[in-house]
Amino acid sequence: MKVEKHLEELNITLPEPAIPVASYVPYKIIDKMLYISGQGPMIKGKPQYTGKVGRDVSFEDAYQSARLCGLNLIALMKNALGDLDRVEQIVHLKGYVACTDDYTDQPRVINGASDLMIEVFGEAGKHTRCALGTNSLPVAIPTEVEVIVKIY
Repeated sequence: MKVEKHLEELNITLPEPAIPVASYVPYKIIDKMLYISGQGPMIKGKPQYTGKVGRDVSFEDAYQSARLCGLNLIALMKNALGDLDRVEQIVHLKGYVACTDDYTDQPRVINGASDLMIEVFGEAGKHTRCALGTNSLPVAIPTEVEVIVKIY
């Protein structure tokens, strides 16, 4: 329970895990790998941020949106594993940013999720990554993040 104690020390409360709204499962465990479907900046099924980055959403709000996506990913890790100490390594994180055509700061936006993983899991939170811009995301959310985790 070291990770959960660390969350308390960081004053981080995990949201309730999201319920899928389409034809997919929230996560799959195959061998020692946990694959978590893309998560948006949702609390209790409601988007906390909407709009396009570079037009409707500031960089700061986009960063916080990506961080909330990361919190939802960690909530699903807890749901899938029962104990966050089973996380051996955050292997790969992929983030999407709904943005204007000329917006080019997607990597710094997705740092909202990446920084959180390192803050919570330390060295085990360091991961490979992809940060992509897109023209839109479901229900007008500005960010969506998915993750692959190696588990004990």
